Amino acid sequence: MMSELALFPLRSVLYPGGLLELKIFEARYLDLMARCMREGSSFGVVALTSGTEARTSDEPVGLHDVGTRAELIDVDAAQAGILLVRCRGGSRFALTGSRQQADGLWVGDATAIEDDTHVPPGERHANLVASLAEAVKTLGEQGAHPFLEPHRFDDAGWVANRWCEVLPLPVEARQRLLTVVEPLARLDVIEQLMQTRHASG
Repeated sequence: MMSELALFPLRSVLYPGGLLELKIFEARYLDLMARCMREGSSFGVVALTSGTEARTSDEPVGLHDVGTRAELIDVDAAQAGILLVRCRGGSRFALTGSRQQADGLWVGDATAIEDDTHVPPGERHANLVASLAEAVKTLGEQGAHPFLEPHRFDDAGWVANRWCEVLPLPVEARQRLLTVVEPLARLDVIEQLMQTRHASG
């Protein structure tokens, strides 16, 4: 089912279940956050193929055609005219068209993409799961909590998405991983990337 969705273009990729923190100061996005809080609605995060996040360049803006809905967790008015926003990645969507309004806000025609099927990681992924769990434990002991709870180490899609967030990958690679439909296939790609990094390192 297609719907019009307000868009927030970024030079990064948001994954379902992921944490997104934003510092909002542009009027178009302050208005968007106010509307989302008022209506309890979400907005779409899409990675840029060209252009910049801020309205400070004449370079044409290009958007990838698959993004993720961002659901507000909390909003803090740090100071006048500035909001600190924390969001959770929701469902993915496909864009069939996009346009920029007079106020600079991008909107798109979005079609929902089905959420990952809940499947456990395969035996071949045991090391990936164990390494991620150990990293979460170590970071937690240091007071860092990069992942939103609950932690679902028995869910292949969740594990794959968290690895996508922490691996040092270019935006284009992150975007391709976002579009991999099968969660086990996404984990397989992560495993291959890890093996390649280990071999070259």
